[in-house]
Amino acid sequence: MRGCSAIKANGERCKGIAATGSDYCPAHDPARADARTRAASKAAKSRSATVTEIDITTIKEALKYLYDAVLEGRVERSAAAIASQIANTQLRAVELERRIREQENLEDRLDDLEGLLEEAEERTYARR
Repeated sequence: MRGCSAIKANGERCKGIAATGSDYCPAHDPARADARTRAASKAAKSRSATVTEIDITTIKEALKYLYDAVLEGRVERSAAAIASQIANTQLRAVELERRIREQENLEDRLDDLEGLLEEAEERTYARR
């Protein structure tokens, strides 16, 4: 398994696994630049696109690339297995983030409802 040859914006070398026959991981492979741009543009244009949705789209694209690369023999099966395990962990983290946001949203809504109830009770007692 070779590491990706790309240098990230912060100057560090990418820690991704290079596909067989390539010096780059799927996230930096110049041959996939158009696909990445299309996916990012599509996600960004969606008004309701959240970070979670964009993350899921990115992970799904990487898994599709990995699937095709394994079938074509460009990526070793053992490397693909590890990469898919990492993707699964990423998906679980994204789901956890979604649940936390949903919980926070429910708590905010509950606080709003409690405030409205208190106001209604105050108005009721003021009328008596």
